[in-house]
Amino acid sequence: MSALPEGGGWRARLGLQFEARQGRTRIAHRRHEGPLVVQRAFYPERVSADPPLPVAGDVAARSALACACEPCHVYILHPPGGVASGDDLGVDVGVGAGAHALLTSPAAGKFYRRGAAGVSRLAQALHVANGGVLEWLPNENIFFPDATVALETRVDLEAGARFVGWEIGCLGLPSQGRGLASGILGLAFELRHAGRPLLLERLRLDRDSLTARWGLGGCNAFGTWLGFPATTPDLECARASLPESCADTTVACTLVDGVLVCRALGMRADRVKHAFVDLWRALRPALVGRRAVTPRIWAT
Repeated sequence: MSALPEGGGWRARLGLQFEARQGRTRIAHRRHEGPLVVQRAFYPERVSADPPLPVAGDVAARSALACACEPCHVYILHPPGGVASGDDLGVDVGVGAGAHALLTSPAAGKFYRRGAAGVSRLAQALHVANGGVLEWLPNENIFFPDATVALETRVDLEAGARFVGWEIGCLGLPSQGRGLASGILGLAFELRHAGRPLLLERLRLDRDSLTARWGLGGCNAFGTWLGFPATTPDLECARASLPESCADTTVACTLVDGVLVCRALGMRADRVKHAFVDLWRALRPALVGRRAVTPRIWAT
C-alpha cells in the first residue's frame, strides 16, 4: 500500500504492542507504514534499585505485578518534521497485562497551513489491559496559522489499568504575533474505563475562540493533564505542586469519577509543559507506583 494517498498527503500508521516478559516490558509487536516510526526502546528505570511504591485506589491488589515490571520508554518519531495538508496519520498502542510503557516524542508536533490537499488528520488509539500502565507524555502540538486539523485521541482502559497522560496545544505563531487566521481545529478526546465513558470531549477552535471571553480569553497555549485512578489526596497533591510552576499560566485541577483532570491556559506552550511535568513528578509515585525518571530526550 502506498504511503501517498490520492490527495497528495502522507499516509502513515504506527502500531505498537507492549508485553511484560521476564520482569521487563518489551515491544512485542511493531508495525509501521509511511513516515511514523520508533527507533528503539529505552530502559532508564532499574527495578532492583527503585522498588515499587504503594499505589492508591481499587487497583492496589494488582500494583505489584505492574510495578515490578521494568518500564519501557519509547519515543515516537515523525521524520518529515510536521503534518502537512492532506496528511493522514494514525497511532495504535496496546499495553498488555502487567506491562508498563511510557511514550513521548522528541520534539513538538507541527501542523502546517491547509493547502489544496485538504484537512490534516491524526487519530490516536490507546488501549491498556488489566494491570497495565500507560504514560502518554507527548510534546506540544503547534497549529500554524491557516491550519485545518482533525485530531482524535481515544484511551480505553480495562478494569485495573492505569493511565497518566497529557495533550498540549499552541495556536498560531505567537512570537510573530500571528494567530490561527483562517485555521480551524477539531479536537476530540475520549477516556473510557471498563467500557464506561469517563471523559468525552469535543472542541472546535478558530480565530474567534482565541480572543473571546467564552473561549481562550487571549491565551494561545492550552493543555489537559489526566491521571486515573486518582483519589482526593492526589487532587490535594496536584494543587500543592503548582504555585511555583504556574507563572503566567493558569492551572485548575478537579477530580471527577476517579479521574484527576488538570486544565491549563497560558501564553507559552513551554510553560504549560513545565507545569505538567511538575504535576507528573509529584504524582507519579501515587498514580503509577514509581518515582519520576525523566525521559532523556526532554533534556535535548
